[in-house]
Amino acid sequence: MKSIGYLLASAVLAFLAGCGRPSGSEGAGAAEGAPVKVRVAVAKAENSPAITLITGVVRPVERAQLAAKVMGAVEEIPVTLGQAVRRGDVLVRIGAAEIGARVAQAQSQANQAGRDLAREKDLLPKGASTAEMVSNLEDRYASDLAVLREAEVMQGYSTLRAPFDGVISRKFVNAGDLASPGMPLLDIEGRVGFDVEAGVPDSTAQGLSLGGELSVVVPVDNVAFRGRIAELSSAADAGSHTVAVKVRVPEGLGVRSGQFARLEVPGAAQRGLFVPAAAISTLGQMERVFVVGDGNRAVLRLVKTGAVRGDRVEILSGLDDAERVVVAPPAGLGEGQALEILP
Repeated sequence: MKSIGYLLASAVLAFLAGCGRPSGSEGAGAAEGAPVKVRVAVAKAENSPAITLITGVVRPVERAQLAAKVMGAVEEIPVTLGQAVRRGDVLVRIGAAEIGARVAQAQSQANQAGRDLAREKDLLPKGASTAEMVSNLEDRYASDLAVLREAEVMQGYSTLRAPFDGVISRKFVNAGDLASPGMPLLDIEGRVGFDVEAGVPDSTAQGLSLGGELSVVVPVDNVAFRGRIAELSSAADAGSHTVAVKVRVPEGLGVRSGQFARLEVPGAAQRGLFVPAAAISTLGQMERVFVVGDGNRAVLRLVKTGAVRGDRVEILSGLDDAERVVVAPPAGLGEGQALEILP
């Protein structure tokens, strides 16, 4: 078993050595061949803001959770999950017969008070009534009308209507369920206008301002955009030590409610070494670049990459400032091969 392990380890080492530098005969052939025409770029060390990736969620600008304000059985829910509704459409009807009875009672009392007041006003000029009696009846009539209005408002709570144009995103009850005050019944979301909501660490949020822009990526649909900060909390959450931020999604982008999003929040500037992303090639788990060495010959370097900035990549190790790297190295380019630098 030990001999087999030794043979396997030797084979892996030989393979890696072959990837890094060709054998003597192959290297000599590559060096003696015609120069390969390539374009090069200079590795540049520069200050750039450190980027912190923050996870967020796409949410509609308009959304509401409709809850019951009266107790009663749910008589009707004339909508289905995902159905589009218009402002004012009936969404839920709650049976509340006792409220209807209260309205009828208040209406009867107000009618009686109104008749009594009218009679006493007619009798007052004839001396058959007093001003105090009329005044008392006016107060009684006003009080009965207030009770009637209160009962009518409570009766109105038994029918829930859409507060804006949108779609039904969640249903918490079905017809026949008992609704009680404060119990959620439906969620409704607007069909236009979306925000990306996230919690930014308070140490990073210091550089953010209302109206500023952040880069956002929605990986599921491969959507990337620059969004304006529409809302920014003035205080950090005591539990998570994050600041709530909402980034407005530009109109016309195909995002959906609930999608995962990633925000790029810039921090303090840090010095880094950058090369074009096209200069990086991979072999398995290894990242490589070709450097222009002495005599304009290709030198293979193993590097470690960091953050991506547009079409450039940060190099964490393996390169020095001002070294020239081959951009989009052609297939077959090998260690020690002569290079012809194109302008």
